[in-house]
Formats: sequence, C-alpha cells, structure tokens
Amino acid sequence: MRLFARREGVPADVLERAGLARGEKVLAHTVTDDGTWLLGTRGLLAVVDPVETRLIPWERVEDAAWDQEASRLKVTEIGSYGDLRPVHAFDLQDPALLLQLLRERVTASIVLQRRVPVRGKQGLTVIGRRSPVGGPVIWMNAYDAGLDPDDPEVVMVADRAVADARAEVGDDVDHPI
Repeated sequence: MRLFARREGVPADVLERAGLARGEKVLAHTVTDDGTWLLGTRGLLAVVDPVETRLIPWERVEDAAWDQEASRLKVTEIGSYGDLRPVHAFDLQDPALLLQLLRERVTASIVLQRRVPVRGKQGLTVIGRRSPVGGPVIWMNAYDAGLDPDDPEVVMVADRAVADARAEVGDDVDHPI
C-alpha cells in the first residue's frame, strides 16, 4: 500500500494553452471543480480555463483567501485607486500544494510595507512589490477609507513616504503601478 498517491502532471494541452515562457516550470497545480487549471510557477499564477488564459504575476496579487468550509480560493489582484479590482473565485478539492506556493510567492514579492499616518488615525500604507524572480520594484499606496488620495495634504505625505521608502531600499527608478 502506498502512503502517498502520485500526483498526475498537467496535461500537454493545458500547458500549451497556458503559454508559459520558455523555462517557466510549474511548481504546483490543481484543477477546479469547473475544469479550470491553476498553475503556479516561480513568477506567476496561470489560470487556464477552457476559453482563455490569465497570467497573474505574484506581485500583482493583492490578497488570496482560502475558505476551507466552502473549499473556495479567492484571489484579488492589485488595481488602481477608484477602480474595481479583479477578483477570481475557484472551487477546489485539492489545493494544498498550490496554497503553500501562493503564500510563499506572494510573500516573497513584498519588498517593503509601511504604515504612514496622515491625520489622526487615518493613514496610508506604502507598498513596494517586486517579482520573486527579479525586476523593478513597483510602488503603490493603500489608503484608509475616507482618505482622499487627491487631497494635497495626502499627496504630500504619500509622495514623501514613497520617496523615503525608495531611498531605504536603494530604488532610484520610478515604477508606479
């Protein structure tokens, strides 16, 4: 009797539809209840459904939440202030390896995250993210509810906070999100 069942690989047609870059190796994968494949690599999450493929770099994942009771993974992408963020929900039965990779890769993409007060208890968070496989740091701010990012005081604090963070990590090239 085998203690661990051998996991089946990703079918060739799914790999072809994923369109991964040469040398991009699938480190973890699972298939959803509706037949969509989720492929995790060093640099991204590939969502391969029967109609289209979406490649989501790890540094573009804002949040990923696993609901064990519902067996559902929800992945939210980073977006622009005021715009709806892309949210993807997947019903899974065997997520373990993919969830481990997702946590490790998203965490590896965070270069710096710092809370900065603006007024009273309201503030913003400066976030620097970089692909776990290298590349430029992308800088962004997350604003508390009720804080207007166009308010001159908020702009001044945000600009100063990003400049300080960039100086701290030695990033002198502008790569805003």
